[in-house]
Amino acid sequence: MFCLLAVIRIRGRTGIKPDARKTAELLRLHRINHMSIIEDNKITRGMLQTVKDYVTWGEIDSETLLMTLKNRLLFKGRKKVEEESLKEATGFTSYKQMADQIMKGKVKFKDIRDVVPVIRLNPPKGGWEYIRKPFQQGGSLGYRGEDINRVIKKMLKEGADLNGEKQNKKA
Repeated sequence: MFCLLAVIRIRGRTGIKPDARKTAELLRLHRINHMSIIEDNKITRGMLQTVKDYVTWGEIDSETLLMTLKNRLLFKGRKKVEEESLKEATGFTSYKQMADQIMKGKVKFKDIRDVVPVIRLNPPKGGWEYIRKPFQQGGSLGYRGEDINRVIKKMLKEGADLNGEKQNKKA
């Protein structure tokens, strides 16, 4: 069965090993709280083992992917496209159809026309557990499995815009 992994960078650039730096670049994880959606295979698992001290990852479900696409998908030029004009921009009639095609493996996220291949997220509400310990020991690093969906939902908090503007302005 086809499986997708969500990979989130949680540690910065200072003191990173050269191999891990190059692997993080290949995964398009240049900054903290950036997320990439990649295919789960032997090659990407090896890459994740190289950067395991700087990222967390797990299997993303279709509900979380749909929520992420609706809230954080950006097109070239940092433009947000509404669902009504999505068809002319990508060929998909809705974000749900796009998420289904990505989950089934018929389309790769990075190959969708004019889409920025990395998703910028807010820090998780409540913060990271401990960024120098593995998840299995009570920290934040490494493989999380299905628990990655809970973390992504905490990072998609409403009311904040990554362009520096607040969506919930008081009149």
